[in-house]
Amino acid sequence: MFWAVVLANALLGGGRMLATRLLDWPGPLAEASDVVVPRGGSTEVASALADAGVISDPRLFRLALLIDRGGVLHAGEFAIPAHASLRMVIAILREARPVEHHVTIPEGLTASEIAALLDHAGALSGALAAPIPEGSILPETYDYPRGLPRAALIARAEAALRAALDAAWAGRAPDLPLTSPAQALILASIVEHETARAEERPLVAAVFLNRLRQGMRLQADATVVYAASGGKSSLARKLTRADLAIDSPYNTYHVAGLPPGPIDSPGLAAILAVLHPAASDALYFVADGNGGHIFARTLDEHNRNVAHWRARETP
Repeated sequence: MFWAVVLANALLGGGRMLATRLLDWPGPLAEASDVVVPRGGSTEVASALADAGVISDPRLFRLALLIDRGGVLHAGEFAIPAHASLRMVIAILREARPVEHHVTIPEGLTASEIAALLDHAGALSGALAAPIPEGSILPETYDYPRGLPRAALIARAEAALRAALDAAWAGRAPDLPLTSPAQALILASIVEHETARAEERPLVAAVFLNRLRQGMRLQADATVVYAASGGKSSLARKLTRADLAIDSPYNTYHVAGLPPGPIDSPGLAAILAVLHPAASDALYFVADGNGGHIFARTLDEHNRNVAHWRARETP
């Protein structure tokens, strides 16, 4: 109140220098903070800044705007330094970019897992009007301002996938047994779940592509997990023989060819592995017990590898 009177008197009495000095005096904000500035006029903005501890008196802020006439105050979330002066606060609200938040969507999540992840992103707003289509977004880190609708972020992620998939498909290796980008995406979603090792993805992709060429069933455990779990990326138990007999179009132990859709959201690396597979005639692979896999060209060789792996697993 005191400084508001002083500034008003300074303006009325022509004390421009004193008024200017008041604009540059340190403000009351003890620590740097991200402050949400609402839409509205100077009264609403000044009230929000006072509530956040950025300014000491809303009337002083409004009077400061009469001196520093530089443009429109923007709504949004802004980073305000500790003890920011009135002049600095006004400049930030006119010129600074809003605070950016980040959400990382990891590779291999299902649509329901992604929806749950976005539900916990507190700076997003709104609810999703419809379920996210499986495999429809590109996993990566997305920046966004506070208040961005969840549906808008999903739309960006879907557009990112379309652009990445179209570009990857255009540069694909020749003679692949795939007829569309959609098929490449489905197979990439399987590859994403079958190995966690980046260097193995082209080899795993080669196995499945070789099986498609020969009319063999893919027999991918990841697709059975998806069917047995009701659309999740994992089970809380090991797969059983009963799981392998599930009547589902996603059970690639029973259904020939690719499943009808993706089983997760694969990353770009998995997509590229499918479209640029390793030069290999392997048809089988099994875990090696160390996080990787052993690949085989024949069933006899594969059975020996399986027996070796089971021997290591037996206590």
